[in-house]
Amino acid sequence: MDRKDFLRKGLGSLAIIPLFAACNETNVAPDTTGTDATGSTTGSNTTGSCTTTATETEGPFPTKTPGSLVTNDITSDRKGTKLTVKITIQNKNNSCAALANALVDIWHCDAEGNYSEYGGTGMQSTNYTNVHFLRGRQITDANGLVTFTTIYPGWYSGRATHIHVHIYNSSGKSLLVTQIAFPEDINKVVYAQGVYASHGQADTTNARDNVFSDGTSTEMSAITGSAAAGYVLTHTIVVNV
Repeated sequence: MDRKDFLRKGLGSLAIIPLFAACNETNVAPDTTGTDATGSTTGSNTTGSCTTTATETEGPFPTKTPGSLVTNDITSDRKGTKLTVKITIQNKNNSCAALANALVDIWHCDAEGNYSEYGGTGMQSTNYTNVHFLRGRQITDANGLVTFTTIYPGWYSGRATHIHVHIYNSSGKSLLVTQIAFPEDINKVVYAQGVYASHGQADTTNARDNVFSDGTSTEMSAITGSAAAGYVLTHTIVVNV
């Protein structure tokens, strides 16, 4: 099965569970926000001004041992436009207060649309099974914040630009799997220059993406900066604890 077939048949139908030493429970906490067979959001919860972030599929390339990748600079040897990722985690069940000591894993593809830890198959022909770029874990501080240094994600056929996020509590229990969406006007600027230019512009918009097509109200990032100086992404994710 290639990557486009996987997307077409529904990412949500494939249960891929990441293995890791530090966290041994991966059941998502009960929540009325869910996904249908395609991985699309089926609902959301709102308390006051705080809305639970949509649950999404981990996709076909989750981090295999996230507990071994505790680092804030996940760039490794990948070339691309610098991106600083600032994610704040809030607890809807505690009046949307910041959630300290949460484990936050992120992963995304490189400028050419390839993931580390996978490859050599129809899903991804380039073999990166023995490397671990663009993957990392951080623990939220007292303000619920984690910060990663990385590159602006590339894209691959059938998907809009995105970052995957998996959040656990301090004991390793899974709280939420979601994805972060990107503004398309900034994508176009980035993909027209540097190492991205040879790959061209993304072939899938947020509106046509099988994960984001039902809306990105809880998943759209805010991005500032420039292609020359680098960008800063800020995003708040709301979980139920």
